[in-house]
Amino acid sequence: MFVTDIRKEFYDVVVNQRVALFVSPDIDALCACKVLQALFHCDQVQYTLVPVAGWQDLGTAFMEHKDLYINCSNVDLLETLQPEEDSVFFICDTHRPVDVVNVYNDTQIKLLIKQDDDLGVPSYDDIFRDDEEDEEEGEDSGNESDGSAEPSGKRRRYDEDALERRIERQRARREWEARRREILFDYEQYEFHGTSAALVMFELAWVMSKDTKDMLWWSVIGVTDQWVHDKIPHMKYVTDIATLQRHVSRHNHRNEDEENSLSIDCMRITFEYDLRLVLYQHWSLYESICNSCYTSCSFKLWSINGQKKLQEFLADMGLPLKQVRQKFNSMDMAIKENLREVIEESANKFSMKDIRVQTFAVHFGFKNRFLASDVVHAAAALLENVEKDETPADNFIKALDCLSRSNLERLHLGIDLAKRKLKAIQQTVASCICTNLILSQGPFLYCHLLEGTPDVKLFSKPLALTLLCKYLLKAFVCSTRNKRCKILPLIMAAPLDVEKGTVIVLGIPPESETSDKKNFFGRAFEKAAESTSSRTLHDHFDTSVIELKMEDRGKFLDALITLLS
Repeated sequence: MFVTDIRKEFYDVVVNQRVALFVSPDIDALCACKVLQALFHCDQVQYTLVPVAGWQDLGTAFMEHKDLYINCSNVDLLETLQPEEDSVFFICDTHRPVDVVNVYNDTQIKLLIKQDDDLGVPSYDDIFRDDEEDEEEGEDSGNESDGSAEPSGKRRRYDEDALERRIERQRARREWEARRREILFDYEQYEFHGTSAALVMFELAWVMSKDTKDMLWWSVIGVTDQWVHDKIPHMKYVTDIATLQRHVSRHNHRNEDEENSLSIDCMRITFEYDLRLVLYQHWSLYESICNSCYTSCSFKLWSINGQKKLQEFLADMGLPLKQVRQKFNSMDMAIKENLREVIEESANKFSMKDIRVQTFAVHFGFKNRFLASDVVHAAAALLENVEKDETPADNFIKALDCLSRSNLERLHLGIDLAKRKLKAIQQTVASCICTNLILSQGPFLYCHLLEGTPDVKLFSKPLALTLLCKYLLKAFVCSTRNKRCKILPLIMAAPLDVEKGTVIVLGIPPESETSDKKNFFGRAFEKAAESTSSRTLHDHFDTSVIELKMEDRGKFLDALITLLS
C-alpha cells in the first residue's frame, strides 16, 4: 500500500519501536540511510543497521530481525520472506516496477514511494479476482445432487443449464487469466528507476522541520548517484536538481542573517554549472580528461588520431602542458580562475557542447571543496573495494562513513581508490575496442572479459561493471561505422568465482541521450534461463544483473538471441 502521509503513517509509527534498517549496497541507499540515521538520533529511536547485498542476504537477515524497515525491494516480499502476520514492512525503493502484491497489500506492506512518479500500476480488478465464482460453481454442483428427487426430465434440463453456466464461467475465467498475464507482462517487462530514496527521506525530514544541511547534501549525493550510474533520464535528473536547488537556496538564505551567520568552517552547499570531468579538482586536468567517459569517447582516445585530437584541444585552450599535467590544486591561480569558461569555449569547437552539467558542490571551510559526483565515485570505490580482503559489511561501513564531513580522510582515501578504478575502466575499454572483443550477436552486442584480464577482479562488482558497460557501449557507438550496431543494447560478462566456474552477467539498454533508461534484460534473463535450464542465480536487487555457470553460457546466449530476435 502506498503511504500518502509519510510522517503520520511511517515516522510516527516507527518512532516508538525498535527498527531493523535493511540497506542495499548502492550510494543512493547509503544516503537515504544517513538521513534516517540522523532523524533516529534526533528522536532517540533504537535501530539495527543491516547491509543486504541481495535476496539471500535479506532472507538470512530477516530470520534474525523480525521487526524491520527495508530500503530495498521490487518483488513480493510476503512470498519471499514468509513473515508472521504482525510484521510490518516499510519499503523505500527506487526500483520500478513496484510489485503489484506490495501495492495492494493494506496491512503488512507500506510503500514510501513518490506518487508523482509514472508508476502505471494495473487496477486491482485486472489482476486480482475474488473466489465467489468458485463458490457458485460449488453451489451448482451441490444443487445438482440435492435435486435428485425431482422428475428426470426436469433434472436433465437443470443439469444442462448448470453445465452451460459452468462452461461459460470457465471460459470467462480463462479469458480473464490470459488478459491478466498480458497486463502483468506489459507492466513488469521493463526495469527502471524512480525518485531517489535519499530525496524521499530528506523530504520527510523537511516536513518535520528537522532537515539540516548534512541531510540536504546526502540527498544531493543520492540524486547525483542516479545520474552518474545512468539510472534515470536526463529530464528526471534536471527536475530533481531543480527541487534540490530550492532547498539549497532556502538553507543558504537562513545563514545570510548576520545574527545567525555560521562560522566559515561550517558547511556550505552551492549550485554549480560544472565540468563533466571526473574528479578533476583532485587529479591533474590531463588525467581527468583521459579518464572521463564523455571526453574520452568524444576524442576516441584509444586511437592515435584521438591522442592527436587531445593535444590539439589542449593547444586550443592555450594551457601549458606542465600546468595541465600537475595536480589541480598546484595549478596557477590565474589559470584556475576562468578554467571552466576556457574549457567550455574550446570544447564547443570540438563538438563537445555538453561539457558542463548542473550539479552541486560542498565547501568545508576554505580548504575542502567536493562536487557531488566526486563523493559518489569515492563512496562507490570504497563500497566495492577489492584491494583488501575485507568483508562486504566492512566496505559498507567505510562507504557510509565517508559521507560524514567528520571523516574527510576516508573520503580522500575513496577518491584515490576511485582514480584507480576509473583508470582500470579506461584501459579495459581501450583494450576491448582495439582487440574487437565486442561481438554483434544479432539483437544485442556481447562482450566477455576473460580471466587474466588486468583488474578483472574489480569488475566482478555490479557498480564497477555497470560503469564499465556504459563507458564501453558509448565508446563502441562512437567508433563503429555500422549504423545498426549503434542502436543495440549490450550484454557483458566478467569472471566472478573461478573455483565455482561462475560469471557475472549484466545487460544495459541501447546508448541514447534521450533514452528513458528502461531495461528489458531482467525479464529476458529469467525466460532464457528457464527455457534452457541454465544454472543462474537471480540474487541482485537489479534484475538485469545475474550470476551464471560458465558451462551454460553458450545455451543461455543462444536462448537470448532466439528470445530477442
